[in-house]
Amino acid sequence: MAEIIADIDPRSGFCKSNSTFYSKRKPVPLPCNESLDVTTFISSRAHNGKIAYIDAATGRQLTFSDVWRAVDAVSSSLSDDFGIRKGDVILLLSPNSIYFPIVCLAVMSLGAIITTTNPLNTSREIAKQIADSKPVLAFTIPQLLPKLADSNLPIVLLGPDSGSTPNPSKLRIVTTIEEMIRRKPSQRRVKERVNQDDTATLLYSSGTTGASKGVVSSHRNLIAMVQIVVGRFKLEEGGGTFICTVPMFHIYGLVAFATGLIASGSTIVILSKFEMDEMLMAIQKFSATYLPLVPPILVGLINNAEIIKKKYDLSSLQSVLSGGAPLSKEVIEGFAEKYPNVTISQGYGLTESTGIGASTDSLEESRRYGTAGLLSAGEPDGGALAEGSHHHERLFQQ
Repeated sequence: MAEIIADIDPRSGFCKSNSTFYSKRKPVPLPCNESLDVTTFISSRAHNGKIAYIDAATGRQLTFSDVWRAVDAVSSSLSDDFGIRKGDVILLLSPNSIYFPIVCLAVMSLGAIITTTNPLNTSREIAKQIADSKPVLAFTIPQLLPKLADSNLPIVLLGPDSGSTPNPSKLRIVTTIEEMIRRKPSQRRVKERVNQDDTATLLYSSGTTGASKGVVSSHRNLIAMVQIVVGRFKLEEGGGTFICTVPMFHIYGLVAFATGLIASGSTIVILSKFEMDEMLMAIQKFSATYLPLVPPILVGLINNAEIIKKKYDLSSLQSVLSGGAPLSKEVIEGFAEKYPNVTISQGYGLTESTGIGASTDSLEESRRYGTAGLLSAGEPDGGALAEGSHHHERLFQQ
């Protein structure tokens, strides 16, 4: 390792001997226990949080106790009632909801693999993903059942089954998530050993350079992302309240809102879909402190600042995080002028990097215009984007 460090360019962080860029960030502490799944890792972290998730539309709340009871019950049902085992793939087709993280955490706790898909995908695109990933069970909402009409998968409905749910092609609806949650966890269930290097997720990239491709992430990758998320938002001492505006089926939404943030005791307010007024009302109603968003939303906040500040109380908001595209100098300075009490930071990530690949974590870094920040720290064996145990710098140009 000393030889590698000696070959690293102190300005760029590039190592000629292995063609790798190294991070300048503080190393991410990772657990030494190899037999550890990400769900157990998250649930074992101590914090003072009380409310984990809030449905912005209905006001329904889940405490952390509610979440972990539900995860235990769903994992028991998956194992005992449906024979789900380590390595099995489970499909999740759903917009954002309070059920989304419960399904993900329950599946991964068994060593099974979660594969998510965009609800806006066509039936043909979903069928292609099913053929490629080979799931043995699917979770979806009643409104999206027609998109699974050509599959032969057993289906769990997210939400209560009223008995009047349209069932195209007589799909195999086997139960509802609420029925699974009401199930008493089995005391005799023997969990298979899950190792950090086992596959946790199989998410599909956007396909902007061709057909959509499946990307494997391990439990170790997700554990590293939990540590990065908690450290980035300085949440070690206690969580905040986040508005979930990004889709959880995407790697960003999954690592932040379905895994990372609940490890800190943060409260997550879930929007099933984005609408500007609903987002602003949620900030006011739930006294949100953090707002992850994409540049078009940020520009909208700037252009309509006077109207927004007259209509909504955003005094609780402390920070916004923008991702998806770099922000120009004009946008950054314009936001700082309109919202002087709200800090702004940026991030850049990939499905292939299990989320955050680079970020700006201070105002000084944000003013390095045209970049998305420094290379994020990560677990040491994750490749070029995860060489996080060495203090060197790389700025991402987007």
